[in-house]
Amino acid sequence: MKHYLALTKPRITWLILVSTGVGYFAGQNGPVAWLVLLHTMIGTALLASGTAALNQWYEREADARMRRTAWRPIPAGNLPAANAFWFGVALSVAGFVELGLGANWLTAGLGLFTLLSYLCLYTPLKSVSPISTTVGAVPGAMPPLIGYAAASGVLTNEAWVLYAILFLWQFPHFYAIAWMYREDYERGGIRMLPVVEPDGDSTVRQMLAFSILLVPVSLLPTWLSMAGPWYFAGALLCGLAFAGACVRMIKDRSLLRARGVLLASVIYLPVIYGLLVLDRT
Repeated sequence: MKHYLALTKPRITWLILVSTGVGYFAGQNGPVAWLVLLHTMIGTALLASGTAALNQWYEREADARMRRTAWRPIPAGNLPAANAFWFGVALSVAGFVELGLGANWLTAGLGLFTLLSYLCLYTPLKSVSPISTTVGAVPGAMPPLIGYAAASGVLTNEAWVLYAILFLWQFPHFYAIAWMYREDYERGGIRMLPVVEPDGDSTVRQMLAFSILLVPVSLLPTWLSMAGPWYFAGALLCGLAFAGACVRMIKDRSLLRARGVLLASVIYLPVIYGLLVLDRT
């Protein structure tokens, strides 16, 4: 069972659920419908886990060539590829039904769009072009929309602001990972930007540009009366610190600086989410 659990990528699923929960609390009006929230979280977890399993089934040959992924259940020989495929299908179907019946069909539709765009667009593009990072950021930012739709049944400007924050955040985060593992990605035939342009100029410029753009976008929840002044101050400070980590990488493209950006990104998101929930107006 531990190999099936590994297919679901629990750490990534946890982050997806946090983003979904924040979207739900942002979208709910009045008392929290805890049962709907429970169904939303279970359905999202199932759908995210199924997507992760199907992605590993699709990328099993590339995973076998990369050191950072060779231990995964399929390339390591711990699970047959067919088992992983049907396990992923079962989880995905169960997640879609759970979201539809437990929340609403808009939520289920958003979940299905996330799965299809991730598996049918982002995953195949990874071996073709670095544009895959941009394409992958579209489904990657969907969890807050799923949570918001589950709570309110509609998608408003507030929902799209949450989407924009997560969308922009992904670029410095994933480019830092891509820079750290660029040689491994090259072995796997993954056409990430640092692989295609090994000097790193485009990579660090995009990291900095998206981190700077994230600062004003992250302040919009206060402008839309979603959060108060404590959120505004915290989001501003966190955004400047995140951008500062990217500035340091402009000057020094070392592994240490890339890890610094990655660390800043994994601190940034939970802090922003916590402030948004605690200072909700």
